[in-house]
Amino acid sequence: MSYIYSFTGKVEAGNKRGKNLGFPTANIALTQSIPEGIYASRVLIDGKTYQASTFIGEAKTFGEKEHKAESYIFDFDKNIYGKEVTVYLFKNLRGNKKFSSEQKLIEQIKKDVSGTREFFKNNTTS
Repeated sequence: MSYIYSFTGKVEAGNKRGKNLGFPTANIALTQSIPEGIYASRVLIDGKTYQASTFIGEAKTFGEKEHKAESYIFDFDKNIYGKEVTVYLFKNLRGNKKFSSEQKLIEQIKKDVSGTREFFKNNTTS
């Protein structure tokens, strides 16, 4: 299965918003232009690959203007701050949008995670 974009960078400390919403993310600085949205992705950490949902863009719900990457890595709970990781984006699941509340955002993140898991379930090669 081939990816549409990839990038490598060090995991940086964020504002812990993802963790507070129940979806802790690895924040990676972007050095290239990638279209905004939510992607089915894989993250390579220390030679092992994990499924993830990755957000690319500005956090519109929170009024942020920084173009960034945040990956919610499935079934993963290790401290990786400062580690270099590579993110492979396989499919854009939806565009970036502003939500009317944190609860609406959480509901959508759950759908995004489900959509990512379904994508990988249906595309099991590699």
